[in-house]
Amino acid sequence: MAQESLETKEIHTRTSIQVTLLHFTPLSVCSRAIRTCWDSHNKSDNGGDIDKGLIYRVGNVNKHKSTLEHLYYNFEIKGITRACLQELARHRIASLSVKSTRYTLKELNKEESFLPLCEENYKRAEKYIMLSNNERVKDQSIKALENLRLAVKDGIANDIAKYLIPECYKSELAWSINARSLQNFLELRTAKAALKEIRELAYTIFKALPEEHKYLFEEFLCKDPLFMESVNKN
Repeated sequence: MAQESLETKEIHTRTSIQVTLLHFTPLSVCSRAIRTCWDSHNKSDNGGDIDKGLIYRVGNVNKHKSTLEHLYYNFEIKGITRACLQELARHRIASLSVKSTRYTLKELNKEESFLPLCEENYKRAEKYIMLSNNERVKDQSIKALENLRLAVKDGIANDIAKYLIPECYKSELAWSINARSLQNFLELRTAKAALKEIRELAYTIFKALPEEHKYLFEEFLCKDPLFMESVNKN
């Protein structure tokens, strides 16, 4: 039976990405599914080390990956950009429910101009966009945000105004994924060739996992010291 309640575990990164684990399937559900195949329930230790070893051996060593699909994780993700969201949406099997720009661009109506370019306006803009370390890209992102704000303020319909949204505009979503697909996601998106932002998201998702589940995923992480330092912090 899936876990009914969970004290949410929220992890923050230096890019303001926030990942909260909302719900997860207990390991005992997976071990019971595996034991059903051989009718070996009498060998279970009720979710202890024997059952945990069974899940690892069957799923990770013997590559019977379908057994890992019984484990599901539900996350709330905030602060990623639309650029990162596009890459996240390519991963299957996963379910996404994303904050809709069609209905939420009105949040810009209460804002004053983000110009001129200055530290105060940079700080205000970070509520809505992720700012690059590249000065040219940062300044153009602010100008794009201001163009969007003016379009919304002038009453242009959201369905039309949304085409002005820059890739750095922040979004949030509910994301659900099974363990098999999550292993694939972590392997691809912690790799050094991946976009830095989605790398940070991937490491943050791993850190948000229940401690007793992490052993199933550790070998799929790129052990990059730049990111592992934050992963190993309590």
